[in-house]
Amino acid sequence: MTDMLDQYRVAEEPYYRPVADEVALYEAAYAAKMPVMLKGPTGCGKTRFVEHMAWRLGKPLVTVACNEDMTASDIVGRFLLDAEGTRWQDGPLAFAARHGAICYLDEIVEARQDTTVVIHPLTDNRRALPLEKKGEILRAHEDFHLVISYNPGYQSLMKDLKQSTKQRFGALDFSYPEHATEVEIVTHEAGIDATEAGKLVSIAERARNLKGHGLDEGISTRMLIHAGSLMARGIEAPAACRMALVRPITDDPDMRDALDAAVATYF
Repeated sequence: MTDMLDQYRVAEEPYYRPVADEVALYEAAYAAKMPVMLKGPTGCGKTRFVEHMAWRLGKPLVTVACNEDMTASDIVGRFLLDAEGTRWQDGPLAFAARHGAICYLDEIVEARQDTTVVIHPLTDNRRALPLEKKGEILRAHEDFHLVISYNPGYQSLMKDLKQSTKQRFGALDFSYPEHATEVEIVTHEAGIDATEAGKLVSIAERARNLKGHGLDEGISTRMLIHAGSLMARGIEAPAACRMALVRPITDDPDMRDALDAAVATYF
């Protein structure tokens, strides 16, 4: 079993730059067995934070990228037929609960609501997962912890978490870091100097002001790291910004021109 868990361990410390007291709050929530919900825009560091905390706590991390086709069986488990007959295989949620891993359900609102309700018994004092097809009540391991994430900016009344789900979690808000911190992150992750990173962050700050005014989402920290990584490999800054910052987030010609102009201001 140790071998099975080893593949889920975070071997090296993931770089994460704390911006407030989120590390201490998560550690306290883990100790209290309080499920945690991470809320924030895409590419702002939610997944990196979970990886960092798994490494910090020395716990295996099982990550599930949720999608609209995901069924309850996909995360809980199912019977499989092989050469020796029928056998049960735990899904990622059941596996984490059984063996004491952190289970991270990324972008949980992408999953159907009838799928998300299966986590409810694990998020209250029961800390149990009914495996109805198997006829088993799986009692969660002492070290099991459940973390979910989603981007409130993308949600609508038709696609949001139920209050009955939300109120089972403690929540941490994530956003893009303030200027100096984001420069530090991009400098470290992309391998460019602080001056170049500062220009990229300034472009992103301009673009984020356009959210809701032609852009569904602003330029994320992740995208800045992509642009910086191209620059670090010899790509000219304007071309790197077009590829990594401008073209991915809009196909509107006028918005592209506006963002290209922002890039030209700094490069």
